[in-house]
Parts: sequence; C-alpha cells; structure tokens
Amino acid sequence: MAFIDKVLQTPSYGWQHENGELVKPSTGQLFGEAFSRINIFKTRKNWISLISWVMAACMVPFFVVFLRYYFSWPLMIAFVVYAMIIMSTHGTIWFHRFCTHKAYTFKHPFWRFFTQNLVIKTFPEEIYVVSHHVHHVKSDTPGDPYNPKGGFWYCMLSDVNHQSINKNLDEADYNRAYHFMKHTGVQLNTYAQYLKWGSLATPLYTVTLWLLNWAFWYTVFYLIGGHGLACALFGAAMFWFVLVRAFNYTGHGKGHEAHKDGIDFDRSNLSINQTRPGLFSGEWHNNHHLYPGSARAGFLPYQLDLAWLYIIGMYRLGAVSSYRDSKKEFLRKYLAKQ
Repeated sequence: MAFIDKVLQTPSYGWQHENGELVKPSTGQLFGEAFSRINIFKTRKNWISLISWVMAACMVPFFVVFLRYYFSWPLMIAFVVYAMIIMSTHGTIWFHRFCTHKAYTFKHPFWRFFTQNLVIKTFPEEIYVVSHHVHHVKSDTPGDPYNPKGGFWYCMLSDVNHQSINKNLDEADYNRAYHFMKHTGVQLNTYAQYLKWGSLATPLYTVTLWLLNWAFWYTVFYLIGGHGLACALFGAAMFWFVLVRAFNYTGHGKGHEAHKDGIDFDRSNLSINQTRPGLFSGEWHNNHHLYPGSARAGFLPYQLDLAWLYIIGMYRLGAVSSYRDSKKEFLRKYLAKQ
C-alpha cells in the first residue's frame, strides 16, 4: 500500500468497495463515526479530533451572547466581514498556501508566528495539512478525505471522520508525515510520543497556543469595541469554522461536472472557480488545482486574490523571503492559444 493511501485513519465504513467504487455511508453512519472519533474515553489518541470540536463548542456562547445582548447592524457587518473575508483569507494564506503547499517562505520565524495568529484560532494545523496532501493526490476518487461524491455530510464531517492521521504508522511512515508539518513551526511529537498520543502535534503546544491566542484576541477586540465586538467576532470565527467545511463540496461541483469553458481549465478533477470564495479569500479553486504550489491563484484580470496581496505585501516588506507565482505560466499555457 502506498504511503498516501495509509497516512490517514481509514473510517470504519472504509474508503471503497471491493470493486473500487466509493463507499457512500448513510448520514447515520457518518454521525456515528464522528462521535466515535471524538470519544476521548475510547482512546486518548482521539484528542486531536476532539479538540477542534471543543474549540467550536466554546465559541457558541460568544455567538449567543452577541445575538442576545449586543446585536446591532454595525456589529453584524463586522461579523460578516470577519467570517467571510478575514477568517477565510487567512485560511488560504496560512493553512492552504503556506502550511500545505509551501508556496512561500518566511524570512524569520517571527513572521511565521505572526501570520499563524493573525486571527482567532479554530483548529489544529495537522487536521488540514496532511489530509489536504491526500486530497490533491486522490481528488474526487475513493480516499479523498472530502470527496464531494460522498455527499454533503461526507464533506461536512470530514474533519473528524476522514482527516486524522493513521494511529498505527510505522516509524518510517510517521517521519514522512512529520515532513509535511516540520516547516510550520508547530511543536511535533517524536515517534515515541506519537505512539502515545496518535498525532503529529503535541497536546500541550496545541492547547497552550489556543488559550493564548484567544486571550490575546478577546483582549484586543474588547479594547477596540467592548464585549459586543469581541463576542461578535468570536461568533464569526465559529461561523467560518462551520462554513469552510462545505467549501470542498461546493468547490468540486457538489460531486458533479460543473466546469465552464474559459473559466475552469483543469479538467482532471471536479474543482471549479467560484466567484464568492475567489473574491473573498483568493480561493480560485480550479486554478489552484492546476498550480497547487503557486502563492497566487487569481490569474485572470477579474480574479482578485486577497491572499496573494498579503503574501506579496509581506515580501515587499521583507517578511517573506521567496514565493512561487505561476501566473505567467498559466497565461502562456492556457490563454496564448485562445
């Protein structure tokens, strides 16, 4: 079995049938798997799956308090902007283009830490990074952790059901998974620690960073706009945390071919360029699948890429030391013929 086929923990219902077709579990099976994967009493190795849901649960009271005691239209506008643009763009900058694809490099670890914590923290990096490598190799085929052909809930619950690393990797395979994360600055387990905790990231680092990040941002938001602003933006972070899980369902045509001529040039998978994710966060997803290692995904004139603007801005300030930009190659290869 190839490494990419075994690096993630296989769900109880499996990835595919004996004939190679995708297993499409029922909604009940998906929720049953989810609650099994976050059961810390079953095994402490479930901690990494549990922690992101705990983070989300801890944001719910902020959202409720905002709606009940502090709701106003200006704060609602701040809520929408923070969730749909700021959190979303940061996800592209940090989790997608840096942590997973190494599309740019920082000049100093300070700027890496600065970028990591630009927004309210919502889930551990490894939940995204390792599974996203698998996604690119196996897009829209069995084994893709958020295969849209599995349906809406298959994608929505993928963070716990399909994105955790295998708990039984041998040392050689663990070191290969370790390589996916070592540039991120996240404190990683030794192999002996992995055998105990079942994760790449150490629990102490993960929880400590989470608490410090939340304490910092709540204080900043409170000083700017009181408890109302703080609760609104923490609620917005929760909204993004839930919303982002639908992206790979809609961003891959909901499991159906939805490519448009002159817009979606990569036909090797179901990814499509969508206007809202593109303009709000730089997620021109079909372009990204064409050039996953590019720090820019907005190649056409109308394709605003806010994540790229941050990266190139940091480069010009001296905080980013290098980056990859595939725009010229894209234009030469796909538009020069038109």
